[in-house]
Amino acid sequence: MSVHPNAVIAPGAVVPASCTVGPFCTIGPDVVLGENCNLISHVVLDGRTRIGARNTIYPFASIGVPPQDLKYGGEPTETILGDDNTIRENVTISRGTTGGGGVTRLGSNCLLMTCVHIGHDSLVGSHCILANAATLAGHVVIEDYVTLGAFCPVHQHCVVGKYAFVGGGTIVTQDVLPFSLTSARRENKAFGINKIGLARRGFSPERLQTLHKAFRVLLAAKMNTTQALEKLKAFEDDKAAGEDVAFLAAFLERSERGVIK
Repeated sequence: MSVHPNAVIAPGAVVPASCTVGPFCTIGPDVVLGENCNLISHVVLDGRTRIGARNTIYPFASIGVPPQDLKYGGEPTETILGDDNTIRENVTISRGTTGGGGVTRLGSNCLLMTCVHIGHDSLVGSHCILANAATLAGHVVIEDYVTLGAFCPVHQHCVVGKYAFVGGGTIVTQDVLPFSLTSARRENKAFGINKIGLARRGFSPERLQTLHKAFRVLLAAKMNTTQALEKLKAFEDDKAAGEDVAFLAAFLERSERGVIK
């Protein structure tokens, strides 16, 4: 095991021999690290925290620290990270609370840029990019393949749908449509599908065209959300495209805060 002499690893912590722990890192007694993790320096891992394999964590990141919630009384809640994540400088990830499910979770293959904050009981999927100073309040859900721009605060209990791209500086106070390009100019708006991002993820031209038609119904037609939802349910296309529109319709139906249109 490569552990710098100035690192502090508490008895009980699980740190495989394949890991590298740099100077001035502190690892609490209930932390479990996966294989081949690299803690560069000054990293704080606290609480009941489980971290998967091949994660790289940069200086001054704090993971599994107590939630910023005045109701928290030291309960043994958890923080869980998947594999192959890159966590840059000054990132903070708070552990869960008993009132919010008890777990804060990050998936795999994510990039968290400098000063990102993931609040208590938030659930972040896999293949996500959270740019500098993106901030998740408690109980936020970020689905897979989301890109969240720099300086984006996300209100508690909001959901950002899969494959969405949220432009920098957007204040998210309602749910963000999956597949959408959503950003703030004078006010928050969805500007259609995240065409470039979806193409990069392997979406066929046919799938993109069907999603484009669905978004025209939802955003451009003179219908309220209920009317647009009924029309979306009537889409009959190939199986892959139909699944995308069905997911979009289901997202609308389960939204509790309303969606950004």
